[in-house]
Formats: sequence, structure tokens, C-alpha cells
Amino acid sequence: MGLEMSQKAINAFKKLDPDDFKILEAIERGIRAYEHVPIKIISLISGFPEDEVVFRLDKLNKLELILRWGGSYLGFELNSNGHDCLALNTLVCANVIEAIGMPIGVGKESDVYEALTPESETVVIKFHRLGRTSFRQTRRLRSYTAGRKHLSWLLESQIAARREYVALKRIYPVISSVPEPLGQNRHCVVMELIEGEELSIILEIEEPNAILTEIIEIVKTIYRSCEIIHADLSEFNILVTPEYNTIIIDWPQWANKKHPNAEAMLKRDINNVLTFFQKRFEIYEDLIKVQNFIQRG
Repeated sequence: MGLEMSQKAINAFKKLDPDDFKILEAIERGIRAYEHVPIKIISLISGFPEDEVVFRLDKLNKLELILRWGGSYLGFELNSNGHDCLALNTLVCANVIEAIGMPIGVGKESDVYEALTPESETVVIKFHRLGRTSFRQTRRLRSYTAGRKHLSWLLESQIAARREYVALKRIYPVISSVPEPLGQNRHCVVMELIEGEELSIILEIEEPNAILTEIIEIVKTIYRSCEIIHADLSEFNILVTPEYNTIIIDWPQWANKKHPNAEAMLKRDINNVLTFFQKRFEIYEDLIKVQNFIQRG
């Protein structure tokens, strides 16, 4: 479902001109004040006369980039495809990417595609999709939406992308055990392509003890030098490269080590990793001992 939605946006993107993007941007700005943005407001924000707005809206609606609401007045809002097109346009105009390639995967809260830079380097573009899961469930689990009662799926996804980009920008210069961040706009993050397998699907490793030791060292370095806790760490967001290096991905839920619940978050991260290695590779490490090592050495 998610990959299909992204593919529709990619296909539609090629059919849009600069004035179409101005209408999409006007709707995006308008939803801060309106759940469904009226034509008059779109006209006011975009600077186009209403007849031109109506023509553009019809085109965007046929391309499945907007939603049309016909309640007490005629109004419009962005859907996921329209949101994708706006982000892609900004990233292309900024020379961060030039083209979108094959899908890599889909998760509960993101779609990941290959992309090409203007220098023909293959990178990754991640579309955050927080609206895919229940708003209540999403907000219950994510501390960074606390106190924000009226966030739309669009804004939630943008916040998640900005947070992930900020974390990567802080971590990568210190330790290259996360993807290199290359750009960010709205709900999208562009980053280095990592060749590797998700730890969760690896059944055999020649030296699992070495992999576990490396993960613990990475968590320690990020905690001490960057003052960051992943806060959602598990075997599902740890990649093992062909050279048996480990890369930690998926950082939107990160927390500062000074967060009131920092110790509990760190303990949960460590416990998730130790539990996996115990079950999969019969390696037993003491949780408190490892936590003390990470926090105090």
C-alpha cells in the first residue's frame, strides 16, 4: 500500500509544472488554519485567480495528489502523494537528488527508496508516514508529540523526519555507525545507502560476540559523545554489513541523555539487544553490567 502510494507520487511528479507546485504549496500552508482549504484561500495564498486555481485543482485531483471535500463548502487538502511531490520537488531543486529508483522496503511508519544524486551516486530517500498507524497509538509511543493535541499526520511526519536528520547530523561526524545524512525536506530524509542485512533476519554469524560488543561500543559512544539515546533500539534497526560492521538506523524517537526518562529508555534499548542475542545466539550478558559500562565505563 505505502509503496504504491509513493509510486503514484513519482509518476505524477513528472507531469507537474511550477504553477502546480504553487497550488500544492498553497494548500499545504492553508491547512494550518483550515482542515479543508477553500478555493478563495488557495487563490489568496498562491496569487492565482480563482478560475486558474480551479483548473489546477482539477488536474491535481485527477493525478490523486489532493483530496476534495464537498461539505458546507468546497475545500481541499493534501494527501500522501501530494506531500511526497512537494518534498521531492524541493530536494530536486536543491540538487540533493535527481531521480528516484527502486523501492527498498516499507515499514509501519516509513517507505524507503533508492535515489540518484546529480553526481549519479545511489543514495536512500526515506518517506516518514506516521499517519499510517493510529494517531493515538503513534502519540502514545512518541514522546516528541507530547502536548501537541492537534498535529496532523502531515506535521507529525515532518517532525519525525526533522528529528531523524538532526540526530544523524549530530552522530555521524562522531562515529560513522549510522547512515550519513545528505538532506531533508518535509517528511523526507536523504541519506547514504548502506549495504547490509537487518540483524533480525540473520540466523548465523561467525562471531556473534564481536557483533554484540561492537553494538554496545556504538551505543556507548553515541550516549557519551553525542548525549543521544536511540530510544527504539532492537534487532530490527541494526544492519550488519558484508564486512561485519554494524550500522544503527531509524532515529526519529531519539532522546537526549538528560531526558527525565533517559535511564529507562537506555535500559530498554540495551535489554532489547541483549535479549535478542540471548535467544538467537545463546550469548548471556548482564543488563545492569552493560548499562553501567555504557554510562560510566
